[in-house]
Amino acid sequence: MSYKTLLTVLTTPANTEAQLEQTIALTRLENGHADALCLGVDRTQTGYYYAGANAMVLQETLARAKEEVATIEQTVTRRMERSGVSFNVETGVAQMADIGRHVARLARFSDLVVLGQPYGKDRPAEAEAIVEAALFEGRAPVLVVPDDCPLPDQPKTVLVAWNESIEAMTAIRKALPILRAADVVRVVVIDPPQHGPERSDPGGLLCQMLSRQGVKCEIDVLSKTMTRVSDVLNRHAVDTAADLIVMGAYGHSRFREAILGGATRNMLERAKVPVLMAH
Repeated sequence: MSYKTLLTVLTTPANTEAQLEQTIALTRLENGHADALCLGVDRTQTGYYYAGANAMVLQETLARAKEEVATIEQTVTRRMERSGVSFNVETGVAQMADIGRHVARLARFSDLVVLGQPYGKDRPAEAEAIVEAALFEGRAPVLVVPDDCPLPDQPKTVLVAWNESIEAMTAIRKALPILRAADVVRVVVIDPPQHGPERSDPGGLLCQMLSRQGVKCEIDVLSKTMTRVSDVLNRHAVDTAADLIVMGAYGHSRFREAILGGATRNMLERAKVPVLMAH
């Protein structure tokens, strides 16, 4: 099992270099194929125009989106051609509410979706919707790459966030090609439940399963000494010089995480190293 078909989605000329370079690097490493979906986004949300708006407004926003996507396509095509990898560039124009359909159509046929962090300075409004569409509608694993911290070709240390959830196990299975290649995989258990099925050996069964796959495992049981689980994981990633964090995505509902926060949303906001997520 390896990542032979990779997808990246680009909707703005800014902040695209990191995810594009990461997609190329992984495609070259796996001798695979890269799909780049370049979308011009109408961010005015037709149907919610202010009173008095007319068709001229719609025409102007569509024209702007077409110009933007033409610029993105040109940049991506030139870079892909220089890289020498097998690739395909697809373009389109979509409204905010319809982005998920376009992303999911390609994501469901991809082994891995490579995206930038959806939150932060100069991030487009649709970035969060793209991540969620790949995870939920596309059912694909998503590699979220910070601008200043790409995933190395040969990750040495990988953290696996383990909380016995279905989402965590899904992410682990999707990450197996990377886990097998790592020098060490640290299974991180934060405040394991005292009455759970793994209370006497937190992470033990998971390590047993992974070791049979040729993964070299260690177990780190940590206390939740910080308010957010994501902060504990990020700190441990820095302390152990980890190259990647693997974790399940959206164990709670997206609505709850949007309103109250949660490990997934907080990690997407504050990740110090690349994060591979799956739902």
